[in-house]
Amino acid sequence: MATDVKRPADSYAPLYFLASLGAGGLSVTFFMFLFFWVPHPGQPVPIFEDVMAAFSKGVLPQQIAIAIAWIGIAVFAFLNLKYLAWNLSALSAFKKTEAYEKLRNSNAETTLLAGPLAAAMTINAMFIVGLTFVPQLWTIVEYLFPLAMVAFGLVGFWALKIIGDFLGRVLSQGGIFDVTAHNSFAQLLPAFALSMVGVGFAAPAAMSTNTVTVGAALVISTFFAVAALIYTVVAAITAFSSMLHYGTHKEAGPTLMVIVPIVTILSILFLRQSHGLHTTFEVHGSAGETMVFLAQMIAVQVVFLLLGLTVLRRQGYFTDFVIGPKTSPGSYALVCPGVAFAVLMQFFINKGLVGAGVLTKFSTGYWALTAIALASQALMIVLVIRLNRQHFGKPAAPAAVPAE
Repeated sequence: MATDVKRPADSYAPLYFLASLGAGGLSVTFFMFLFFWVPHPGQPVPIFEDVMAAFSKGVLPQQIAIAIAWIGIAVFAFLNLKYLAWNLSALSAFKKTEAYEKLRNSNAETTLLAGPLAAAMTINAMFIVGLTFVPQLWTIVEYLFPLAMVAFGLVGFWALKIIGDFLGRVLSQGGIFDVTAHNSFAQLLPAFALSMVGVGFAAPAAMSTNTVTVGAALVISTFFAVAALIYTVVAAITAFSSMLHYGTHKEAGPTLMVIVPIVTILSILFLRQSHGLHTTFEVHGSAGETMVFLAQMIAVQVVFLLLGLTVLRRQGYFTDFVIGPKTSPGSYALVCPGVAFAVLMQFFINKGLVGAGVLTKFSTGYWALTAIALASQALMIVLVIRLNRQHFGKPAAPAAVPAE
């Protein structure tokens, strides 16, 4: 009789939303090619017309970079949508199971925040797709900003509802939250989701020329940024205490580096706010201040990358769950830090060092530092391909047993 062989992803967990999130993040890394290497006079981001002009008139290396960016944005935005749709369908079915009720009454309830986190990333990714591939989009962008804010508002409400259910349950009654299972940074997922919503709200602050739109974007993005920071501090401190007592939970080990994407998202949020304050409200910051701020944020990332990689190596996580035969949906959390580091390095190099005049754009030193960002990006592409194959690929048929 034939054996029903299932893929690991068929045993659903909400953390599979991170597959969509990682793909969306990689589309952003390719947009960095256009953002920093294509001139875009007249607006703060490159649009379809800028990219086409650069491609038609640029030198061969620039044309190659643009072509790679086009392919990368298209492929990973497609994967972002594909895995978001799959997760939404799988989550709907999962909600009808006993496993879902058990999850809702455990520490793992916060893994449901992976849903709004991935959805917020999808909105960001679709905006990038529009800027890259849709002609004349900038002529109607002031009408799109309010619509985007409504979309982020709905996702933000979704996130706050889940957080409210969780905190309402564990803080209103004693003995419900399992402190012994708090030995990772898994509880920082709500902060990750809040920061992603916040950076989406900050986009109109940097790009709109309407004072009301910019003001609303500044205020609402500030709320989500502050909420994310408070949640990060509280959850990280309590989790670190638990890890000192019980060690780090092996399957949740990748969460030790979740600080890295939170730092990237909040850094971009604050840069967007700074740009909006400068262009709309005449609040001026200096290039040197931006450089030092980004250097500080990169330093925080490097510290947590070193911490996370040290613990994962000592636990043999990569041997078991990445290279080896074991699977865990939490492995997708490994993608976010590499992607986030690559993106923030691009900002540090271009907005920080080049902006302050420390580095000359396209010089040898510039490409040496950019190579670090590109290496991190390439490594994450390889990791995504590997994880997708592990979790969503066609399972191997069991070996036939010879009849005796």
